[in-house]
Amino acid sequence: MTEKSASSTASSDTTGTTPGTGTTPDTTGTTSNRAGAAPPQAGTARARTGTAPARAETAPNTEATPSTETTASTETTPSTRTTPVRTGERVADTTPGGSPTETSPLNGGPTRAVGLPVARRLGRKAQGRIADWITFAVLAVGGVAMVAPLVWMFSTSLKTKTEVFALPPVWIPEVPQWETYVRMWENSYVLTGFQNSLVVATSVTVLGTITCSLAAFALAKMRLPGRNAIFVGLLTGIMIPFPTLMIPQFVMFSRIGWVDTLLPLIVPAIFGNVIVIFFLKQYLENVPNSIIEAAKIDGASYWQIFWRLIFPIIRPAVSAQFILWFMMVWNDYLAPILYLNTPERQTLQVVIANMNVQYATQRDYPLIMAASFVALLPILAVFLVFQRQIIESVALTGTKG
Repeated sequence: MTEKSASSTASSDTTGTTPGTGTTPDTTGTTSNRAGAAPPQAGTARARTGTAPARAETAPNTEATPSTETTASTETTPSTRTTPVRTGERVADTTPGGSPTETSPLNGGPTRAVGLPVARRLGRKAQGRIADWITFAVLAVGGVAMVAPLVWMFSTSLKTKTEVFALPPVWIPEVPQWETYVRMWENSYVLTGFQNSLVVATSVTVLGTITCSLAAFALAKMRLPGRNAIFVGLLTGIMIPFPTLMIPQFVMFSRIGWVDTLLPLIVPAIFGNVIVIFFLKQYLENVPNSIIEAAKIDGASYWQIFWRLIFPIIRPAVSAQFILWFMMVWNDYLAPILYLNTPERQTLQVVIANMNVQYATQRDYPLIMAASFVALLPILAVFLVFQRQIIESVALTGTKG
């Protein structure tokens, strides 16, 4: 009896620990402790892999990958993430080497490497830097195209007559001819023309800017009867071209004895410019009326309100219009040549035009370019002085409130 029970126990041990049997429907009645510990491990493995079917059930029209029974050998392999995928869709995955690949839901294996979009690979900072460099390159090309004629003008003023017509063009003269500027001051009326232009441009822009600011303030913030009709009348005056008014004005100024003086160029302009008035009025529309009402309650007059409150606010716009108006008056040629006859009273633009007639036949282009370069300096100086106000004016014009 003892031998029979021992043999039966040995046979049951061997049947319970045979590898690869898994869980079979036929089990022996008596199993060892080793065989009895296997079901919890199998249950744990099923618990780990049991989340995949749950995901597959929530996604419609999904196809699960072929599953096998979880054994001890599957736990030792590298774990992979199983994601439900729609039928026929390709999903980007990453291989152990780090390169993105496409995986097919049918076979689950990598097919070919796929490059990420350029925007995702570069990032926002890199994109911003590239955009800045492109903008800088475009602006640099435009700046060179604008500065090149000015550089050529200054270079020509220092050349000899032979170098002016040399081919290929000579940008830097071998021996700069600085005596050209000495001849310009001594043998022409450039100095007197410079003084006359400076007097006309300064008086017109300074006094005219004040009158335009007062007119814009009155049309925008003061309750005047018929102010809209006055403003429309001013805008209508822009439509009248200056050649239409030249003969009547010349006859009027000749009767009062202003011909061949600077007064016809100064007096009509100091009463204002319609374009400047329009721009400043539109700029003042953004200033709230409550500020003016509060100042009136405090006992301030309109004169005090304008100088202490309004003018500091519109100063950027006034600076921008001052530069544009100064350039227009400085470069004016039609009105000075109409009223000024004596060379000592002519403005700089008329003097340069006369030099072009006189010295062009002598092929003395360096002298003409020297006078043109001197005529450019005041405008450049005014722009450099009021550059900050121009930028501020452009920045504030785009804001509301």
